[in-house]
Formats: sequence, structure tokens, C-alpha cells
Amino acid sequence: MIDTGREVANRMAEAALTWLDSLDDDQRPVAVGPPPGSGEGGEGERTRWFYTPTDHGGLTFHQQRPAQHRLVMRLVASGLSEAGYTTVATVLGLENVLDLVEGFSVNWGRERTRDPGMYYLRVFGEPGGPRPWGWRFGGHHVSLNYLVVDGRVAATTPCFLGADPAASPLLGGATLRPLGAAEDLARELVRSLRPELAGRAVLLPRAPDDIVSGNSARIDDRVLRRSELWRPGPYTPDRAEQTATGLPDADRRALALTPSPKGVPGAELDATQREVLRALLGTYLDRVPDGLSPLPRYDEPAALDAVHLAWAGSTTAGEPHYYRLQGPRLLVEWTNVQRGGNHAHAVWRDPETDFGGDVLAAHHAAHHVR
Repeated sequence: MIDTGREVANRMAEAALTWLDSLDDDQRPVAVGPPPGSGEGGEGERTRWFYTPTDHGGLTFHQQRPAQHRLVMRLVASGLSEAGYTTVATVLGLENVLDLVEGFSVNWGRERTRDPGMYYLRVFGEPGGPRPWGWRFGGHHVSLNYLVVDGRVAATTPCFLGADPAASPLLGGATLRPLGAAEDLARELVRSLRPELAGRAVLLPRAPDDIVSGNSARIDDRVLRRSELWRPGPYTPDRAEQTATGLPDADRRALALTPSPKGVPGAELDATQREVLRALLGTYLDRVPDGLSPLPRYDEPAALDAVHLAWAGSTTAGEPHYYRLQGPRLLVEWTNVQRGGNHAHAVWRDPETDFGGDVLAAHHAAHHVR
């Protein structure tokens, strides 16, 4: 039987080492971070993540040669399914489309604001060695985070993808929607609910401005401020100290993340609705290679029973909305609110082991017993 976690980890290590070997003495200190579990400072940086066009930490495309760009994308591909890689590559290219949408006019004081060269890669620790190691790739609307422990991929979350614009025209009347299935399936599901279930699934008539968990290192009910979505620096836009969701207290409490999921559980859905729910899960969990995706877990009826759907905002296509799927070891959040409902955020998280914290703790307990 193939050990996919080990096989993918080997591919990651080979790709990461090839990239690291291509770096010069100036590039390498920026590209490499401390090994996972190396102390509060190192872990603080490894678990500090962003999805805004801010400094994600690491080496940007601009700081590398074209041949190195290819090596970066080879490592990125090692952690994704083919469809996941295509989506990530499309999101990177959307920076050029967004520049057009904004009339090539947005200026945050750096050479180019909407910039497909401002994506960052950092490797933590020594790839392929005996100690845990990991890597992070991110920039505007992309955050990929991986941890390898004992030669196997131990964590693949948080995994964030966004699209701005969420829908763009193509020739022949077609439309580019990189995350379209994640929107359409969810809307199909909530609109199919009978009135009693719909009343429980729709928590608020308005949608939050952003995902509720934001870029928190741990999923909790802390009020996240918009300024926290950006790393302080010379090119950080002025951000008011308002909540990232833009909701008043009463609405925030209605939509707050709680250990006991809100909304409607899969156990109360009919057979057709359960098929849609599983397909919706696939638009998130199939971002990673077969064998790493937890999607097969939901072939078990009890697992799908425990996944709750919650919604906020309009259920009419093209209008601002939010939804989440929550269950054991699962949090999916989606929002499409900004730019008139044409700016999507979609994150997949594991509340128990984002960044592989529990796996890392178990590894250290096993290998550092006094």
C-alpha cells in the first residue's frame, strides 16, 4: 500500500532542496526560517499567516531569477492536486486583472501595488532531514502552509484561496470563476432546504465583510481587527481599527465561531442534499493531492452527519453572502461581499491541527523524553 503522506513529503523535500540549492548567499537568509518547534519566536513566525497583499515573510519572485521562479512553482505543485495547482496559478494571474478593474490606479507607495511578483516562499528547517520541517507560500489571496514530521506530511492547513475579481469575462461569452463551484454548490444547498431548516441555517440577513476566523493562528472567538490582516511595514495601507467582519456586537455574536457548530447538520439533509454537501467539501479538501485529502472521511455517514452548514446574507446569486461548514477537525469559511459581491475568500482549516501543532507536540514528546 502506498504511503501517500510519505511519498508527497519526499517530493516536497526534493523540490525544496533543489530550490534552496539555487539560492545565493543573499537570498538564503531570507528564504529559510527556523525549524518547526524551535521556540516561541520561530513558531510565532511560522504560524503568522496572511491572505492580504502584505509581506508574508520569505523570498519574493522579484528577489529571484526566472529559473528560480520555476523551482518555486515546482514546490508549490508538490503540495497540490492538479486542479489545486491550476487554481493557485490562476489566482496569481488575477493580480493583472485586478489592476485593470481598478484602472491601474491604486497606489500604496510601492513600485507596483497589484503585483504578481509579490508572492513569498519560506522553508522552515531542513527538508528531508530527521527533524520536522515545513514551508509556506503566500501572497494576495493565497496562503499554503505545510508541515512534515517523521518523513510524512502532517499538516496542510490553513489553506486559503481567494479571487478578486471572483468572476471575469472571457472571449466567447464565457466567464472565468476560479472558485465558482464553491459558491454555486453552497447556494444550491442552502436554497434547497425546506423553510424550517433554512431558518436555522441562515444566521444573519447580512453577510460579514470577511471570514470570521480571519488570519488567526488559532481558531477562537477573539474579535479580529482589520489592521491584523496586514503585517506592519512601509507599504501597509492605512487600516482603521474596526472589526475585520464589520459587524456590530449583536450580529458578531450571532455569527461567532463556537465549539458546538451553528447551523444545520448533515444528519438532517436528504440524500440529494448530502451529495451536494460532499461535493462542496471536495472544492476545498481536494486542493491537496489524493491520499492527503481528508475527503474520503466523509464517505462515512456519521462524518457527513456532523458537518454543519451556516449561512449569512442573501441567497440570490450575485449578492453579498457568507457561509461556513463546521464539524470535527473541519472549518471551511467563504465570503463574497466586497466589490459588489465579486471578491471571494475561501479558507479550509483544521481546528485541532492547523500548522500541525498537535503532531509536532507528539513528535517532541516521543523524541525528547528525559
